[in-house]
Amino acid sequence: MSASLRLSARLSAIQPSMTIAVTAQAEDLRAQGIDIIGFGAGEPDFATPAHVRAAVAEALAHDPRIDKYTPTAGLPALRAAVATTLGRVHGCSLTPAQVIVTNGAKQALYEVFQALLDPGDEVIVPAPCWVSYPDMTKLAGGTPVLVQTRVDEGFLMTPEALRAVITPRTRALVLNTPCNPTGAIYERARLEALAAVILEHDVLVILDDIYRHLVYDGRYESIAAVSPELAARTIFVDGVSKGYAMTGWRIGYAAGPLPLIQAMDKLQGQLTSGASRVGQVAAVAALTGPQGPLEEMRLAFDQRRREMHARLVAIPGVRCIEPRGAFYCFPDISAYLGRKAPDGEVLANDVSLCAYLVREGRVAIVPGTSFGTPGYVRLSYACGLDHIREGVTRMAEALARLT
Repeated sequence: MSASLRLSARLSAIQPSMTIAVTAQAEDLRAQGIDIIGFGAGEPDFATPAHVRAAVAEALAHDPRIDKYTPTAGLPALRAAVATTLGRVHGCSLTPAQVIVTNGAKQALYEVFQALLDPGDEVIVPAPCWVSYPDMTKLAGGTPVLVQTRVDEGFLMTPEALRAVITPRTRALVLNTPCNPTGAIYERARLEALAAVILEHDVLVILDDIYRHLVYDGRYESIAAVSPELAARTIFVDGVSKGYAMTGWRIGYAAGPLPLIQAMDKLQGQLTSGASRVGQVAAVAALTGPQGPLEEMRLAFDQRRREMHARLVAIPGVRCIEPRGAFYCFPDISAYLGRKAPDGEVLANDVSLCAYLVREGRVAIVPGTSFGTPGYVRLSYACGLDHIREGVTRMAEALARLT
């Protein structure tokens, strides 16, 4: 490569998204005519609710500005709807000025890290965790501090573990509930215990609750509701992708302290100039319209959750706690590591095991290493029951062929 094509050194510190890579691999194999069942993507297979589509059709037909820019921070109607919704969910008061609309919740998180972090600042991330938190932290010059949670604790961070890793460089704690990839949910007692530690230090909370609509066992609780002081230093990240089955509309949002939102607005003005107006119109309809479709989807996901979990734990050597939220199972497959595939390859880790399952089992799943927890794999049940039954059967049969 010539000197003029030298790439930025900052990119060497991050990895491509494994969930996107696994999904792309499955699509490539399907394009070759190979029958692959993919459990990689965190994307609901439901259609966007009908009333949302109707609102967009109405705007396309009659709104003369539907194809124009919006204010960088988003349409006033959407920012107001978000402020009202998140204020109600988290038990605090938010104004539209404290809201920014982004191209998906992923961009909101990226902008939060960019606006908050200086080189050397630390961000605490309970693991297993969504693949992008550590790399987004690194891209902003920060240092991710992964804290491994334990399966016997339900993959929940303890207050003792949190206290042990807070340093003078700690800037924020990322809390994802329900959690991707484990489906773990923080109940109020655990949140109160964590809050007590947080309030002892000058630490912010980045609350990613994109899956809060998808709770099956218990109820969603917000750490911001513990105290007004904590709510004032919490950054809420949310969107319509998961709960409303609107991944392709690319609308997320963040709410929090006004100086932070203003900084994100300044950054976004140089980044995307704002989110799609059509998508924002759809999001207004989603937040302010009938909420019945959410419950219909939640009940369907609940059935799929129980089906996938039951089939996974029936595989000899596979251990898996029942997820309480989101739409993922996160089984421990370490009993199969070190075994030989029929072609003689020793499957030394979860990455090589997942490659074997694609190659020999025709089923695509994501290795736990991507989520900071080797020896596990993640399977999405955002797909039909027949898909789940056939895919887990293929996985079981492929594992049985290992020696």
